[in-house]
Amino acid sequence: MTKELEHKFISEFQENQNIIHKVCRIYTNNQEAHNDLFQEITIQLWKAYPKFRGDSKLSTWMYRIGLNTAITLYRKSKRTIKTQDFDTVLHRIQSTSYDDTEEEQLKLMYKAIHQLSDIDKALIFLYLEDKNYKEISETIGISEVNARVKMNRIKTRLKTILNP
Repeated sequence: MTKELEHKFISEFQENQNIIHKVCRIYTNNQEAHNDLFQEITIQLWKAYPKFRGDSKLSTWMYRIGLNTAITLYRKSKRTIKTQDFDTVLHRIQSTSYDDTEEEQLKLMYKAIHQLSDIDKALIFLYLEDKNYKEISETIGISEVNARVKMNRIKTRLKTILNP
């Protein structure tokens, strides 16, 4: 990767890293797991960045890689993804702290979301990020109609979980 491309990646990553923190929040239960997943997603973004063509928005691309990495890692019992040693990277990426003190309702919502399947978690996450159904379908890799149907079912399930 050229120095110019490295600088561009680092700049864009630092501007959008909250996307990755949000993905980590959905798929982890503690700070240590959050940090591990954040690092793994960052590495996968770093490896894939030279191939990013800009056909979609950078945020959509980051969501897709982040969600795919999270789903892959936590479906497997053994972590088999090869990682790149960050010591070889000239520029260190500084992680800003993520405000983990949410209101009680948000905590209940996350607890309910944790009960969903991996794909349903990804769908509700993108929906809560105000992504339209077209962006959701492109990110997840399903049809727009399927995304709408699944989202309605997820909403019903969350209502049932939150209001038994």
